[in-house]
Amino acid sequence: MTTGYSKETVGVLDGTLNVAAKHNGIFEQAKVRVFVATFDLSLATVAKNSGDTNVCFRIPRSHKVLYGYLLASVTMGASATIAVGNATTAGKYRAAAVQTGTDAPAFFMLSAAEQADPLTAHEDVLITIGTANLPSTGILQVVMFASAR
Repeated sequence: MTTGYSKETVGVLDGTLNVAAKHNGIFEQAKVRVFVATFDLSLATVAKNSGDTNVCFRIPRSHKVLYGYLLASVTMGASATIAVGNATTAGKYRAAAVQTGTDAPAFFMLSAAEQADPLTAHEDVLITIGTANLPSTGILQVVMFASAR
């Protein structure tokens, strides 16, 4: 039978190098950091209209984003969409999608973003509201996990 290896283990565990390479500390035995943003939708400091963005947190350079989730105390509306990304790509981590579930985490991570290399610069993570406005009450929480050496 053939044995396959992940891209992280080629040269480390597959025996292709005379002296095995070391695992990248971002992928194995890494420290995982959690980033949390809580938005109280009743506050004027939270942007709620279609096309608005809210700053969640800053992920430092050299971190590798692993995944995230949204958690809401109320439905965000039948047609209000939320994207998670940065100033350049609104949907880098989560494409714009309706968030109707309550009190249950909605996990997200786009494959292209997960396969990307660690960040080369600090990145401000934003949520962008599209299609319709968010409700005027309730709590929306954005949580993301990233690894670092």
